[in-house]
Amino acid sequence: MTEADAFHVGVCESGVDLDDYFEDIASFVELFDPLEKDSLTLLKDHRTQAVFVECHILASKIVSLGTTDVPLDADASADYRANRDVVADHSAFEQMRSDALEGRRFSNIVAEFVEGETRPLKIIGGQHRYEAIKEAQDEGVDIEHGVKVYIQLDNEQRLDVQIISNTNISVSKELLDRMYETLAGAELRDWCQKCILLEKKQDFADKPGRGNPITVKEARSFICNYYLGKAVPDSDFSTRDTTPQLVDSGKRDPKIWKETKQSNPDLWSDKKLQAAGKAFAALRTAQMDSFLDSKTGKYFGPADFRHKAKNLALLAGWAFVAGCLSENQTRLKRHYALAEKGKSKDPLRADLLANGRHATDPANYRGLGYRSDPKERGRFAELFWLQVEKGAGITKHGIELAIQEYEAKHANLRAKAMREKLK
Repeated sequence: MTEADAFHVGVCESGVDLDDYFEDIASFVELFDPLEKDSLTLLKDHRTQAVFVECHILASKIVSLGTTDVPLDADASADYRANRDVVADHSAFEQMRSDALEGRRFSNIVAEFVEGETRPLKIIGGQHRYEAIKEAQDEGVDIEHGVKVYIQLDNEQRLDVQIISNTNISVSKELLDRMYETLAGAELRDWCQKCILLEKKQDFADKPGRGNPITVKEARSFICNYYLGKAVPDSDFSTRDTTPQLVDSGKRDPKIWKETKQSNPDLWSDKKLQAAGKAFAALRTAQMDSFLDSKTGKYFGPADFRHKAKNLALLAGWAFVAGCLSENQTRLKRHYALAEKGKSKDPLRADLLANGRHATDPANYRGLGYRSDPKERGRFAELFWLQVEKGAGITKHGIELAIQEYEAKHANLRAKAMREKLK
């Protein structure tokens, strides 16, 4: 039987040239022997122009020739994945596994066929279904499942398929950020690895969590606030609005991140920015280590205390002050030396932060370091600014004064704005 006789495309959508895809389809049919091989339908996504077929394939074929280990950009970022981690203990996944063992036929598995690879079926969407099918197939359950197979995707089309496929199980904004950043290039990830904010070969977290690696939002917010702070002369800190900003998450190219890159084209080679990143990484490590029992190798105390440097407001405030002090070496040195203040206590004094509050705070306010709203970010900027005056570390008095300074500054700024309206 010739390749031409091995399959038949019953429907080829107008605008799709079958000759462009014939070899890929022939190879796919030969390897996977889909139920629909006698009458395949070749369709096109009119938004992205991506071409695909929908068919049913035996579990044994999917498992032996498929993989969820799929890079978004195989050429530029081959070591980094766009897929979520499989949540093995989720109740929905447990049900999938049980259903698969009982012969459930799954559908909505989304894949890309890449001819010439050892495992040419790249599972883009439905990795949980794939794992359930794999476990069932190991137990002898070998039935066909529905697969949407894309052919010859480019990076933009692949990104679109990743996003659409993952929205079925409430994809996190962190994963979307990671996918967008991977497609944009490796610069942010490389920068974080150089600063030891990520370990070598480590990728950004795909979901929020105290113990997870840094997220794209955290990394972007750090860099943006460094440059926002750099734009404020240190002599003007007490009279200017110094509220740090957070970069929006889940968007392709957030405004503040786009503007920061455009205004600072050399940011990836900025030695001072890199020094700030390394200093914050050292602070984060020192905070963790202060709760580590050297004898048992286990952590003690409240988890949120040792992970305090993961608080977005704290991160943004610290970066903002680092940028503002970039030309003041005496105070900048004190700022970076905060990591060394944990001789007997943690350098961020999480216990004292938890007691920091203002009379206007709501009853459910848990203290400084648990939120990330503008007020929390502004308070942290004031706290780190006060700390560098003497470099004595974070104290109870310093926290109380920082909160009062923030409230007084913004009361003055509001009054100034009202006076301007009267002119």
